[in-house]
Order: sequence, then C-alpha cells, then structure tokens
Amino acid sequence: MNLSPHFTVSEFTDSDTAERLCIDNSLPIALLDNARATAAMLECIRGHLSSIKGKEVPIVLTSGYRCPALNKAIGSTDRSDHIRAQAADFKAPTFGAPYEVCKALAPVIDVLGIGQLIHEHGWIHVSTRTPDKVINRIITVAGRDYVAGIVA
Repeated sequence: MNLSPHFTVSEFTDSDTAERLCIDNSLPIALLDNARATAAMLECIRGHLSSIKGKEVPIVLTSGYRCPALNKAIGSTDRSDHIRAQAADFKAPTFGAPYEVCKALAPVIDVLGIGQLIHEHGWIHVSTRTPDKVINRIITVAGRDYVAGIVA
C-alpha cells in the first residue's frame, strides 16, 4: 500500500532489527494519517532536493514507524516521534552526504513541513512534529549530546 507516490507502508515499517528479533512492526490503522503526513513531508523533501540537483533524487528510508517494542530494542526513548509515525530517518546518496542534505534542508524547513531536522552524521532524521523548544528544531548529534544547527 502506498502512503504517497514514492513511499510505501512496507518501506516505512521495514526493520532488520524487528525481523531479527521477531517483533511485529506493523503500522496500526490509527497511525495511518500520521504516516501519510510524514510521507507527504518526505515527498516535499524529495522534490526540493531534486530541484536543486536538476534530476530525480530518491530518498532511501532507513527508519520510519517503530512500534514501542522495536523502539525500546534499539535503545530509543518513549518520546520518539517514530512510535507515532511522525518521523523518518533517511539518506539521499545521489544528492550527497547527510551533512550536505541537512544544509540544503535547514533554510526551508517551514516550506517543506519539517518540524525537526537532525543531522545524525550517517543519516538525516526529520519529523513532522515541532519540538517545544525552538533551539531543538535544527540540531546535530555530537557524540551523546546535541548541538544547535547543522555542523560537520
């Protein structure tokens, strides 16, 4: 089933960890609207990156929805937007490294419907939900801490 033209429920819920640990990571029907909104945000991101590059830039999801059991198994918190289908982690290798992608997205987060943008070095995290503190809207993971803005 498609969430949007380029994203399916299957890729939004796919998890090697869930498969390995026999965790059912099926998307609950109650979260389908959230998942569609997240996919719509990803479509906007894809379109923006493609317009900058002048060619199609596919987005490769590395994590979308995570059920509470999977979220706990990977060591994430109960506050994660992934458990509400409001977040996705991705790469866009034909555009560039995660740092380059984040630098391209940071100035236009409001236009693209991004509530939060996190540069996690190996991937990009985006959420449709805006954090309570404005300083946490655009951040970079630095070891076990977070730094405001996008830094290399």
